[in-house]
Amino acid sequence: MRIYSVEAERVWLRTTISFWGPFKRNMSVDRAIPAVTAFFDETTSTLSYVVADMESKICAIIDPVLEFDESSAEISTLGAEKILDHLRMNDLSCEYILETHAHADHLSAGYFLKQHLAAPIGIGQSIVDVQHVFAEMYSETPSFRRDGSQFDLLLTDGQKLALGRLSIEVMHVPGHTPACMAYKVDDAVFV
Repeated sequence: MRIYSVEAERVWLRTTISFWGPFKRNMSVDRAIPAVTAFFDETTSTLSYVVADMESKICAIIDPVLEFDESSAEISTLGAEKILDHLRMNDLSCEYILETHAHADHLSAGYFLKQHLAAPIGIGQSIVDVQHVFAEMYSETPSFRRDGSQFDLLLTDGQKLALGRLSIEVMHVPGHTPACMAYKVDDAVFV
C-alpha cells in the first residue's frame, strides 16, 4: 500500500520545477495544440498555468497565485510577475484570467494581473453561492456583494471560450466548492 505524502510531493515538485525552471509543454507553433507553462508556488504547493496558442500568441492564465506571508502579513506579487515576464518573453497577449474556484489555500493574483493585462477574470457562476456562504461564515456586512460582480465573466458548464486557434471548454466540476470549474484545452484539463 502506498501512502500519499504532501511533503514528498512538495519536495518532488520543488526539485523538479527548480531544476527545469517553469514546466513547459509544446512551445512549438507547428500544431494547434496548447503550449502549457506551469509556475509552482512553494508556500502553497500550488500551480498556476499559462496556456497559449503559440501561432496566434494568445494565452489564458489559470489560477494565478498572490503570495501572502502570514508571519509578516505581507503580500507579494513575485509569482504573478514571473507570469508577466513569461508573457513578455514569449510575446503573448492574455485573453482571459481564469479561476478554477475560490481558493482557501492562497490569494488570487487575478486582479493584479488584470491591472497589467486588461484581461477579464472568469470563474464559475456558482461563485454567488460561495459568496453567500462566506458572507454568513465571516459575518460580512450587506456592503459585501454576493452577486459575482467582482468577476468579469461568470462561466457556465459547456461554455466555449476562443483562444486563438484553440478553444477552452468550461466544465462544472463541483468539489471543494459548488463553483469549481475545470478548463479543457485540447487534451489538457486544468482543475
